[in-house]
Amino acid sequence: MSQLYLVTPPRIEVATFPDALAAALDAGPVACVQLRLKDAAEDEVRRAIDALRPVAQARDVAFLVNDRADLAVELGCDGAHLGQEDLGPGGVAAARRMLGGLSLGVTCHSSRHLAMEAAEAGADYVAFGAFFPTATKQAKTRAEVDIIAWWADVMEVPCVAIGGITPENCAPLVEAGADFLAVVGAVWNHPDGPAAGVRAMLAAMTLAENPKS
Repeated sequence: MSQLYLVTPPRIEVATFPDALAAALDAGPVACVQLRLKDAAEDEVRRAIDALRPVAQARDVAFLVNDRADLAVELGCDGAHLGQEDLGPGGVAAARRMLGGLSLGVTCHSSRHLAMEAAEAGADYVAFGAFFPTATKQAKTRAEVDIIAWWADVMEVPCVAIGGITPENCAPLVEAGADFLAVVGAVWNHPDGPAAGVRAMLAAMTLAENPKS
């Protein structure tokens, strides 16, 4: 059963976004929230963590920070998600040591080799993508759905699918065995608000799991 993995927009207003996040999380089951503020100064990231982490954790939703394993540990987050360019010296193994028992996710683009290495070095999940065009970031690679099916068949470490995922295109990823679908625009840019975006994603994922006969 695929679960919803929510990634924040690249820019947020710390004064108002906690309410939007609460509305999204109250709309249906969300497994994880990743704070992803790529171009923000560290003090802005710290303020965002302090504002958003309690919203997620009060609802038993894991709260992860993009790039900064050190801040995840320092500020009481549930883990960190690291891109290949953010791993630093020592790679995944060093991040694993820093995080201890906290969750570690690693971006693996469309590389089976990177994913295998990350899993063997202690990643709690690997992320593949982008599967579809996305306005959120400049995707370095385009992944094909068959990498999800291959991973689900050979590995027990969970995988996350990311990149332009919407209610309209998510079914093949669910059917292939993606453990989590990471979404940004499908929720935060929904015309009826983030709660409606979460409900639409969950409905599409449920339909893909249990197609009508």
